[in-house]
Amino acid sequence: MARLFVFAIGGTGSRVLKSLSMLLAAGVKPTNSDYEIVPIIIDPHKSNEDLKRTERILFNYQAICKSIGTQNGFFSTQISTLNNLVNPNKVTTSFTFDLQQVGGKKFKEYIDFNLLDESNKALADILFSGKSINKRNEEVNLLDVEMDIGFVGNPNIGSVVLNQFKDSQEFKDFASIFNDGDRVFIISSIFGGTGASGFPTILKNIRNAKSLSNIQSKGFLQDSIVGAITVLPYFNLETETEEGNKSPIQRSHFIAKTKAALSYYSDNLSGNNSINALYYIADDTKGKSYKNDPGDNGQKNDAHFIEMASALAVIDFLEIPDSDLQCSDGKALSPTYKEFAMRNDTDNIKFSDFDDYTESKISKRLSQLTLFHKYIKEQLNNSIGKEAWSTDQPVIDKKFSNDSFYRTNVTEFLTSYNDWLEEMATNKRGFSPFNLSNNLENLIKDKTVQSGWFKSKLDFNFFNDMLAKKSRNINYTSPEEKFIKLFYDATEEILKEKFGF
Repeated sequence: MARLFVFAIGGTGSRVLKSLSMLLAAGVKPTNSDYEIVPIIIDPHKSNEDLKRTERILFNYQAICKSIGTQNGFFSTQISTLNNLVNPNKVTTSFTFDLQQVGGKKFKEYIDFNLLDESNKALADILFSGKSINKRNEEVNLLDVEMDIGFVGNPNIGSVVLNQFKDSQEFKDFASIFNDGDRVFIISSIFGGTGASGFPTILKNIRNAKSLSNIQSKGFLQDSIVGAITVLPYFNLETETEEGNKSPIQRSHFIAKTKAALSYYSDNLSGNNSINALYYIADDTKGKSYKNDPGDNGQKNDAHFIEMASALAVIDFLEIPDSDLQCSDGKALSPTYKEFAMRNDTDNIKFSDFDDYTESKISKRLSQLTLFHKYIKEQLNNSIGKEAWSTDQPVIDKKFSNDSFYRTNVTEFLTSYNDWLEEMATNKRGFSPFNLSNNLENLIKDKTVQSGWFKSKLDFNFFNDMLAKKSRNINYTSPEEKFIKLFYDATEEILKEKFGF
């Protein structure tokens, strides 16, 4: 199976990767292609809550896949760590690129500023003039930035530190297992520090692979099919930090930084045909403001619709035929550029507000996963060990519900999925296709349940009957496989029969 290596850079990269995980869990897949997904998160801010939440989601996704095996339906796209592919016998759950010599260091220490002669010190002072903030939210010179909280909106620092990527063990491992037919996708924002500097650095090293003496698979890698999404400003920030200090990171700076980065990208990325498919996305809706957290307080942002739309770019990229994305000597022969558009410009998005392609791609699958979550949250404890679908072999009983597969992996993942939906619904611009607190018949907005004299009411009794119907005469290999596959099959039939999907 071909692989897609996804480089998720900075906080935006982690949040988009989280949305991609939710789409894949629901069964959203590219048409007529199947890829193993290999996420590689690049973020020096290891205490970033967005990064930690995404890693936990990916861990639970992996554990579920390991238990149920390969199948069509929920969790049917395999997600792997780079380390596990290189060392199959070594168990690792880390998806994060290990930035060397960053933790606990100031930027001036990273570049050995004190060892420079006077003329080079003066040059460094000029190149890295300006102010930033440290992890205690104190204003400092750029040379005194503590890099384990990220590059704090300073791509000039990020470009220096991230240049170590080409010499890293992760890059060597990535290059050594990269095969003909594999692809790369890069997720980054353009208005901060880590993403704006990380995208061109990674792309440059891929396209210059033949000139690097320390890696294998140079030819495959240099001419690989590379896509990327560059996320332009899409949220607001509070002016002050939680401590009441005015932060050097302001939304008013986002536009200026975006213009500067786009100008650079025009000359050095799209302008020289380095990229096969480049996606642009932004939102000028002035929604609620996120907490201004440039320091070490967590950086836990609510999920945003733009992140889900960005994740859809990955699916779209995998649907473009290889023949349309050819490279020669590290140059894309026919680069393509895309934006995201909707049928209706609204602050509260439902499935019917998308164009036909997007609606057909996600509405059914997300509705299935939402039905699944609603059942196990509100009904499962009343049904296991009692209903026919549960007592047939292999049984789904109290022992199953106390096992780590269900108690930890499934419930944690679906709780994260519910949080993801609720956060997007209350954000601005909001994405709220479901009435999550309503009954089953009113769950999906803009969808009316088909009812009548000969139509049963859609409730949990109907749900149980459908589960029993779908489980008859099916040979499941394990309770875990039965649980995931049965609910996929039953929810698909419910949506067809009751909602007309």
